[in-house]
Amino acid sequence: MIKAILIFNNHGKPRLSKFYQPYSEDTQQQIIRETFHLVSKRDENVCNFLEGGLLIGGSDNKLIYRHYATLYFVFCVDSSESELGILDLIQVFVETLDKCFENVCELDLIFHVDKVHNILAEMVMGGMVLETNMNEIVTQIDAQNKLEKSEVGTNEEVSQIFNFASKTTSIQFWKWNSPSLCGLGYGAFIHFHPYHCLYRPYLLIISTVLLIFLFPILN
Repeated sequence: MIKAILIFNNHGKPRLSKFYQPYSEDTQQQIIRETFHLVSKRDENVCNFLEGGLLIGGSDNKLIYRHYATLYFVFCVDSSESELGILDLIQVFVETLDKCFENVCELDLIFHVDKVHNILAEMVMGGMVLETNMNEIVTQIDAQNKLEKSEVGTNEEVSQIFNFASKTTSIQFWKWNSPSLCGLGYGAFIHFHPYHCLYRPYLLIISTVLLIFLFPILN
């Protein structure tokens, strides 16, 4: 089982942390610092897995990692997980990020953390590996992106319709070309407003009748 997935840079600053077991916020930060201390001091020529730190479970757990440019990708797992299998999973994760962000870099993880978590959720759920096929993962992420864009487009269309309706429901008929309109006097006007139509529907009826019968006479 995967207990945690950590990504931090060469200076130990976390760029992503996902824990699949309950830890307090303080303990999580201590685990990140301890893990960085254990991983960063290792030579590039040694193997990519070692015993976990005391806070993550000690010798009963393993830290499996890969170092890419300025970032460390570390998976904290128990003894039931295969080291080579997790190394392959890290490779798939990095390649998927690279394909989704087009040459992924540290800034992508900072400014698009939600998307990174979505990608990770397609691969690992509850500490269990769900998917290792990069093409399938990318397909699911593309489907999510299309859904988000369609929702944004729908919201914009609804907003435009509402704005158009709010403008067109306020109609004014100014200055009739007649010295008198049923005793109202020159310059009388009829004002339609959404609230009038809602609370005083008789205004709409009277105004419509006046328009139908008096407009031909005034012309």
